[in-house]
Amino acid sequence: MSWTRPQMAERIGRELQDGWIVNLGVGMPTLVCDVDLGDREVTFHAENGVIGFGPVAAPGEEDVNLVDASRRHVTLNPGAAIVDHADSFALIRGGRIDVTVLGSYEAAANGDFANWKVKGAKGGVIGGAMDLAASAKRVFLMLEHRMRDGTPRLLARCTLPITARGVVTLVVTEMGLFAPTGEAFKVHDLAPGVSLDEVRAATACPVTE
Repeated sequence: MSWTRPQMAERIGRELQDGWIVNLGVGMPTLVCDVDLGDREVTFHAENGVIGFGPVAAPGEEDVNLVDASRRHVTLNPGAAIVDHADSFALIRGGRIDVTVLGSYEAAANGDFANWKVKGAKGGVIGGAMDLAASAKRVFLMLEHRMRDGTPRLLARCTLPITARGVVTLVVTEMGLFAPTGEAFKVHDLAPGVSLDEVRAATACPVTE
């Protein structure tokens, strides 16, 4: 019993506030634009220059030239704009992004995260994550709680090359929603059927209620 990826996106969606500009990074974060936000007006931003996009287009209604950060064919909401990379990053570096939702390989209790290079890999591309992490008002992460071999991804300190230090606000995994507090992760919400003991067993640092 744990959240699916769409349910993780829905849980993050509940944290978004009316009027926010929200950047959605590559991978799982792009699922957030499919969440029903009710009467809240949120402007979704993709670093490739699509501002004000909505859910994925229905089959047969795709615009091949309109994609989000994960190259999914999305729709445009009223008032949307298409801008170049320079203007898109001017919004980011100018501090206009209320929250960026990013995928990550690791998240640490001290607020650090690592999302651009895996252990043993040559090279690596940090992309716009560094700018987003440094400039967004809040950083939310979406990631699986453990690697495929069972190794925890929520740690006391990151073991991979760090994207940014001390910036993470919230972390959602299939097990729950957590906030880094410095030396531990505080539970904000647990997925149905997931116990605190199970979370602690899957996490490589203290977890508090």
